[in-house]
Amino acid sequence: MGWVMQRISVTFSGRVQGVGFRASVLDIATGSGVTGWVRNQEDGKVCMQVQGDSEQIDGVLSRVRARFKGMITGEDRYSVAVIDGETGFSILR
Repeated sequence: MGWVMQRISVTFSGRVQGVGFRASVLDIATGSGVTGWVRNQEDGKVCMQVQGDSEQIDGVLSRVRARFKGMITGEDRYSVAVIDGETGFSILR
């Protein structure tokens, strides 16, 4: 059942700005078969939307958590609508 396309929004809190977080997420997501984006928020958190099947999404999130272990102090995750035809993963400014 991992092949069902889904999209989630994740907001990370902690020490996630000014530490290469967005560039690392882009690096992790690229080549993982997912699409979406990542951007800083004015409140110091980082928001990311990632689209793919559950295995792809879980893989990306575990790699992000592993790379920023001890720096991510919170994660708010919820499902959002799939965006048909989206290609690639990018950093939004």
